Amino acid sequence: MQPLHILLLIGGYFGMLLLISYLTNRGGSNDDFFKAGKQSPWYLVAFGMIGASLSGVTFISVPGAVAATSFSYFQVVLGYTVGYAVIGLVLLPLYYRLNLTSIYTYLDQRFVNASYKTGASFFLLSRVVGASFRLYLVAIVLQDLVFDKMPFFGQQGVPFWVTVTITILLIWLYTFKSGIKTIVWTDTLQTLFMLLALGVGIYYVSEGLGIGGSNLITTISESDLSQIFFFDDYKSGQYFIKQFISGAFIAIVMTGLDQDMMQKNLTCRNLKDAQKNMFWFTLVLTIVNLVFLGLGLLLTLYAQQNGIDAAKDKLFSTIAVDSGLGIGLAVFFLLGLIAAAYSSADSALTSLTTSFSIDILDIEKKRSKADQIKIRKRVHIGMSLLLILVIIFFNYAIGDTSVIVKLFTFAGYTYGPLLGLYAFGLFSKWKVKDKWVPLVAILTPFIGYAISYFSEAWFRFEFGFFILILNGALTYLGLILVRAQKN
Repeated sequence: MQPLHILLLIGGYFGMLLLISYLTNRGGSNDDFFKAGKQSPWYLVAFGMIGASLSGVTFISVPGAVAATSFSYFQVVLGYTVGYAVIGLVLLPLYYRLNLTSIYTYLDQRFVNASYKTGASFFLLSRVVGASFRLYLVAIVLQDLVFDKMPFFGQQGVPFWVTVTITILLIWLYTFKSGIKTIVWTDTLQTLFMLLALGVGIYYVSEGLGIGGSNLITTISESDLSQIFFFDDYKSGQYFIKQFISGAFIAIVMTGLDQDMMQKNLTCRNLKDAQKNMFWFTLVLTIVNLVFLGLGLLLTLYAQQNGIDAAKDKLFSTIAVDSGLGIGLAVFFLLGLIAAAYSSADSALTSLTTSFSIDILDIEKKRSKADQIKIRKRVHIGMSLLLILVIIFFNYAIGDTSVIVKLFTFAGYTYGPLLGLYAFGLFSKWKVKDKWVPLVAILTPFIGYAISYFSEAWFRFEFGFFILILNGALTYLGLILVRAQKN
């Protein structure tokens, strides 16, 4: 595809998002922005959450990892189902009973102010880093395919900072007025494009391999790369028990304790609808992840048979755009990639605005409705600028993508303190010495990293995703040590 064609495709895609924004931006109140007036149909939320869960990282990395790790990632996905059950049966009833807008308000009610601010701050840090990385990953692909080849004021190539600024500006344009009310609908469109890209990818690649129908399922199931369960080496990061249990906790923390994901659930009309949303979301997401792994296997076979020198994150994009399988595959791959990136970025921007406004600035407690709207709009602009700066920092200050991947992995450490805080609040009746909670939360990731590092160096035991549980346990232990003597 020519860069101009890709640019037109991106323009048309954002045109649809802006149209949806126009049709849904009838209110503009904080209630619309934060909760969509609690009028979102549960099935719409469930479908849209699939797209938010399948970020640009998943869209590119899950198929690309099959050659190295087979279908072992599905062990984590099976663990997700347990985590989502906990969310539906434990966390959602809690959030609806307390009528929360920001889920971190629970920490204020269960503990005191410092614990509350600590939990919210760790979410803000995690989401800024995570959302910026996801957007960066897609931005560099689009920069290479389109913007580096376009003229810009007499020079060849649009500067990366211009690309990023325009991208965030477009996201701000369709979210600035009604926030989550708009995103519930745009996520539905973006999920549809991702699933279409998945289906079209399987069709074109299987045709290129000369297989189809029942032969397609047979080819996948009989391949050595389709191995799901790994029980041989308990020290390995792919060991079943590690990945399954970690998957459960990852789902609880990165969905159930994440304002970004829970904010969509809280827009449902009532708890029963929110629980139905979680059930169907879990079922469909599990199937979709398995199909993505199947696509990864087909892409790996196609690359091997055709001598394509691409692996990991470059596998899908290279075959989709440069292998000659057809313009249809290239178009739907790009649409799916864009949708995967922006479905997580737009909701991240909204959740960051929500959490900072409510949890850090306490706008619901101190100001008039008019002042609250003004402050929310300023925070929305500020968060947009922050995302731009962090993405540009990734590109210019770090530059080495392997370092950025490590930085993104480190962001997972920040969910450990959230896990510990909520577990302590839900499963104990102790109070804590509030002033010590921030110190416990800050020290935990460093202690967890040290344990993980020396465990692998001395005993060759890889924590893998299990590091989340370790950090949660360390936080819980730290809170026991700083608990108040009297309740």
